[in-house]
Amino acid sequence: MKLQKKQGGKKKRKRRSKMVSTAEEKAVCSASQGGSMAQGLIEVERKFVPGPETEKRLQELGGTLEHRVIFRDNYYDTPELSLMRADHWLRQRENSGWELKCPGPAGVSGLHTEYRELKAESAIVAQLCGVLGVEVLGAGDVTAVLGPLRLQEVASFVTNRSTWKLVLSRADKEEPPLVVDLDTADFGYAVGEIEALVQEKAEVPAALEKIDRLSSMLGVLAQERAPAKLIMYLQRFRPQDYHLLEVHSSREKPQGTKDADKSLG
Repeated sequence: MKLQKKQGGKKKRKRRSKMVSTAEEKAVCSASQGGSMAQGLIEVERKFVPGPETEKRLQELGGTLEHRVIFRDNYYDTPELSLMRADHWLRQRENSGWELKCPGPAGVSGLHTEYRELKAESAIVAQLCGVLGVEVLGAGDVTAVLGPLRLQEVASFVTNRSTWKLVLSRADKEEPPLVVDLDTADFGYAVGEIEALVQEKAEVPAALEKIDRLSSMLGVLAQERAPAKLIMYLQRFRPQDYHLLEVHSSREKPQGTKDADKSLG
């Protein structure tokens, strides 16, 4: 396998690395099999800190428990955290394969940000090489390029997840349900996530309104912040890496702005 540094006069686009996952909403566009974003669903979600009564409250609101599952996530990056500092997040989930979350197109405003989820390995490899500034010949799977791209495991933890579904408007049988994931990582950190799937960007504001309504019903404060599991893992077990991201985020972030949400569940 040959690696070549990209040549040319193109200026590198400056990507803002957002440090801390907050309780603000974000829209995540899923590009299945590396296709265009228009072909995927838009995932709108909000993270929050669950309490001991959260599941009981979901039951009272008419929610149904879909399943409980345990899985391990392994995150990869270069020693310098080149991917995370470019707002790219490479994960291998047990029994689910590889996934790369990367920034969506510009132009998204408000309290949410937009990401693409790449799951096709060929698309992931192409995106990784683009971010890291190399050309890879004859590579079609992620595992094969870990060494050449200097990608190493930076975090690994097990999550115990319970997934709930809830329809706010019981009178509307056609309304798609909201999904609530309640996660507890094996290092003792718990975080919840309310998710809605829509087909078009025009539907995002209504999805945000529903998520806000359910958040209020669950007792979540309007400005509550909930860091993602990966960020908490780095803060606790790899403080040097956490500090590196924090310093980079503060340099890239305009004065007076807040840290943006991170879709790393």
